[in-house]
Amino acid sequence: MGPHPHGWWILLHIVLFVFWLGGDLGVFWSSRFVLKPDLTPAARATALKIMGGLDLGPKICLVLFLPSGVTLMALDPHGARVFGINPFGWPIVALVWVFAAAWLAATISDHHRPGHRRWVRRGDWTVRIVLIAGLAGTALYTLFAAAPFGVDTNPRWLGGKILLYSIAIACGLGIRLTLRPFGPAFGALMTTGSTPEVERAMRRAIDGCLPYVWGIWGSVLAAAALGVLKPLAAL
Repeated sequence: MGPHPHGWWILLHIVLFVFWLGGDLGVFWSSRFVLKPDLTPAARATALKIMGGLDLGPKICLVLFLPSGVTLMALDPHGARVFGINPFGWPIVALVWVFAAAWLAATISDHHRPGHRRWVRRGDWTVRIVLIAGLAGTALYTLFAAAPFGVDTNPRWLGGKILLYSIAIACGLGIRLTLRPFGPAFGALMTTGSTPEVERAMRRAIDGCLPYVWGIWGSVLAAAALGVLKPLAAL
């Protein structure tokens, strides 16, 4: 008898965690070389390409984390019930996967051609802001309600995990905002060469992202721990 399908979805969820965190570590390490003024502009441009290529992995993992998590909730025998009905029935799961596929396509398109289609980036921003608000609200309800969505197994670990996911999404938006001055500064480096002003602008933009990067790492690790340990759950 083969393994239960639930196990394969758990494995996918774990793989997404691993590649999300591992890819982010690679992006961080590559960024250190982009900031080295003793390297030639060509070498720094190569480091930036590596940094950008590695960054696609965490972006994909962030998007797929949502539908894989909803699928796991649908498969959970202790799943939620609203008026006696499972809100994560398979039609809903299928819709979430379709939504995630469209979101993923927009994410990949914007990654390879940033700014080429402004409506894609605006749509991605809107999706992320709506998700942050919706997920944070759901998480807080799950954390503080006595039996959230009719679940009496104390799923506060799940509420914490959802809240951490919303925090990770918010940190990603913080990184985007902080990095906005980097592009013009790096462009100046490539055209006119290194100057103290250019170096300060690039370092300020990249190092300004560090609190958000640490927020993502902490959120991903803590969410993984909650998913594995399920503290206080009455299963």
